[in-house]
Amino acid sequence: SSWILVGLITTEIPLRKVKSIRENLREKGFLKNFLDEHPHDMIRSRLTENSAPQKKNTTLPLRNYLDKVYVGNISIGTPPQQFSVVFDTGSSDTWVPSIYCQSMACVTHNTFDPFQSTTFRFPGFIVELQYATGAVTGFLGYDTIQVGDLIIKDQAFAISQSEDDVVFENAAFDGIVGLSFPSMAIEGTTPIFDSLMNQSLIAQTVFAFYLSSNAQEGSVVMFGGVDKKYYKGDLKWVPLSQPHYWQIPLDKITIRGSSAACKNGCQGILDTGTSLLMGPKNQVYKLHKRLPDINSLPDITFTINGTDYPVPARVYVQKVRARTDTFPPKTAWILGDVFLRMYFTVFDRGQNRIGLAPAV
Repeated sequence: SSWILVGLITTEIPLRKVKSIRENLREKGFLKNFLDEHPHDMIRSRLTENSAPQKKNTTLPLRNYLDKVYVGNISIGTPPQQFSVVFDTGSSDTWVPSIYCQSMACVTHNTFDPFQSTTFRFPGFIVELQYATGAVTGFLGYDTIQVGDLIIKDQAFAISQSEDDVVFENAAFDGIVGLSFPSMAIEGTTPIFDSLMNQSLIAQTVFAFYLSSNAQEGSVVMFGGVDKKYYKGDLKWVPLSQPHYWQIPLDKITIRGSSAACKNGCQGILDTGTSLLMGPKNQVYKLHKRLPDINSLPDITFTINGTDYPVPARVYVQKVRARTDTFPPKTAWILGDVFLRMYFTVFDRGQNRIGLAPAV
């Protein structure tokens, strides 16, 4: 084993719409069988129009699995079927395993049964989710999804038909809820947070994360508002570089006050789906050269919009088995859970900005 400073995997996994069901019937026998068995009333939307809901906010507990992944619960369908998910700011789409999936990864997780939901709608598209280390394929569907106290009507999501066993079989979660921008979503679909805004379900167009260290309980994701008890001082706001990723400009990265990387400025992506810190290969190499002694490592300080955000060695160093099957980002730094545990983070869609403050 060896000591490393950067993360293992990112989950920037935009779903994409491919061929229509008509184009795939001859190629995909399982689709034809699915449609033959599918009742006609399931194909149609059976949602009823209700009066406008009261705008609110909700706080959802997250479970910390060994500082590697934070998992919360959602429910899908009528009556609700429950799933554990990663709330991922590095992607925009939502997916869960389905009863049609024969992969071992699905056998070991909760699976969605569309026939058991009176509100499920099936438009007939196949989708594919590409990961750095594997893939998920399945169908696009629409149904009621509940996140905490918030109930989203007719939400687009994918139900898997196959999953990469190496990646997902032993995962601590069933699926993923993407919280990035519509530009990364399946063509023509609306991500979950956009639905919360469009359906006037939340009081403020923000969501926020508090990620605990070590302790399994205590972490939360909140939608529609910010709870000040989770951070110290005032939030410092940073405008996004572009409303595609949750990407912000980094002024510099320093060690003991002198430049270690990102000398002339660079970009950083706030990604709750990545466990550690990642950076472009040449920049990480420069950082390593400044950290020769594992026993006396200094803080690494990220300067963002004029404010310093130090990350101490006890946080950024972990002993892990060496990995050779992952790749670093080419241009931007990925500020994953290592950074987010130190700093309470607000994701503001209304003003396209990030808010940061020291976590309690």
